[in-house]
Amino acid sequence: MPDPVSARRLSRRGLLAAGGAAALAAVLVGCGRDEADKASTSNGSGSWSFTDDRPEAVTAPARPARVVAFTGSAAALVDFGLGREVVGVFGETKKADGSKEPQAGDLDVESVEILGNVWGEFSVEKYAALRPELLVTHMYDPGAYWYVPDESKDKILPLAPVVTITTARVPMTKPIERYAALAESLGADLSAPKVTDAKARFEAAAEAVRQAVKANPGIKVLAASGSPDLFYVSNPKVSTDLMYFAELGVDIVVPTKLESGDYFEALSWENAGKFPADLILLDNRSTALQPADLAAKPTWTQLPAVQAGQVTGWDAVPRFSYAGAAPLLEDLAKAIQGAKKLT
Repeated sequence: MPDPVSARRLSRRGLLAAGGAAALAAVLVGCGRDEADKASTSNGSGSWSFTDDRPEAVTAPARPARVVAFTGSAAALVDFGLGREVVGVFGETKKADGSKEPQAGDLDVESVEILGNVWGEFSVEKYAALRPELLVTHMYDPGAYWYVPDESKDKILPLAPVVTITTARVPMTKPIERYAALAESLGADLSAPKVTDAKARFEAAAEAVRQAVKANPGIKVLAASGSPDLFYVSNPKVSTDLMYFAELGVDIVVPTKLESGDYFEALSWENAGKFPADLILLDNRSTALQPADLAAKPTWTQLPAVQAGQVTGWDAVPRFSYAGAAPLLEDLAKAIQGAKKLT
């Protein structure tokens, strides 16, 4: 799920800047064009194409060997077997203490160029200098490029072919399958033990969730994110992971007064108890308030699930790979198994 501020920005796309933007893009493309051409024609794989989820047929004269991606996208591609092909990332990658953000997964963050580490941050100059052959990111809403700033996307998008993968309004298995297909088109071996073992673990974890629901029926689950002023309740009919959890039988709260985009309902902290729940999945990203921060909110501490200690972390922007999603399902199964009926 996009964080609430980002989701609101998704619905406020402005007109692209005109004037010298195209000229600047041409100059940036020219920086290292010769080197980029050499890289493209030296991999010996012939022409390349991939139909993304816009849907658009994305083509290149040779299989892209220099990929720049949203951090979560890059980590998914790495899980499916790519490695040195990923040369740059954008989006939350490193925490303030230098450690990796959860969505970075097994990505070697020291070997890639970080073009931006927060929403709205994307260095066009660094991007051009990387001689990118492909840009990859999520697509939460049609035509929206996740973490590519609106104010500079007219400079960014012309520099390399772009692939977007739908990550909303479909169950989580769909973007996982699509990232697998993209990785395979870029040279990954989906029959490698790393991939097949992860898929087996994912399938076992999904079955564990089904069994946990059967063994402990009636547990009401609420997925939420906290900010200083508002408590956001996420919508399982839009958020791809929650949609899949519901398919597995999890009883997830469906908010009733949705904000633009239908991702969530924004509640004042006075109304945080609007939806009774036995178990809370709490957004664990650095952009959201964590339990220690929320302890100062009286209405948070009064929630039955909080008082019972039935709160578990939630990767609200999951890593769309079998390796990334399996631990989420395992944790969910464990949380449901250990939860008591409170409502």
